[in-house]
This record gives sequence, C-alpha cells and structure tokens, in this order.
Amino acid sequence: AVGEKHNIACPSALIGASNFFELAVAAAISLFGFNSGAALATVVGVLIEVPVMLLVVKIVNNSKDWYERR
Repeated sequence: AVGEKHNIACPSALIGASNFFELAVAAAISLFGFNSGAALATVVGVLIEVPVMLLVVKIVNNSKDWYERR
C-alpha cells in the first residue's frame, strides 16, 4: 500500500488483515472440536479483532493529513 492514496491503501490494509477469520473458526472447530483450546483461541481472536480494527481506523483517520501530505 506504499505510494497509494489514503482511500485505497487503508481499506486494503484492513481487509487484508481481517480475511479468513471465519474460515479459521470453522477449521478449528471441525478439526479440534468445539470444546478445544484451539477453537476457543480462534473465537477469542475474532472477538479481539473488532476493537483493534476500530482503533486502527481511528489512527488511520487521524493520520490522513500526514499520509496525503506527500
């Protein structure tokens, strides 16, 4: 995303960072069972992802002027 405009680079980075979590949850549950630690860790990872991504969006929006200053 280096060298791209803010409105292209930021959504691309967020989409790339969040892909395949649903598949990871399904794979962990089907491979290790619903009561396994792997399934729990995968689900907790998804639950942590949302607040972290909202924080990243706030940081990205606050740095928009710096990003497009070039």
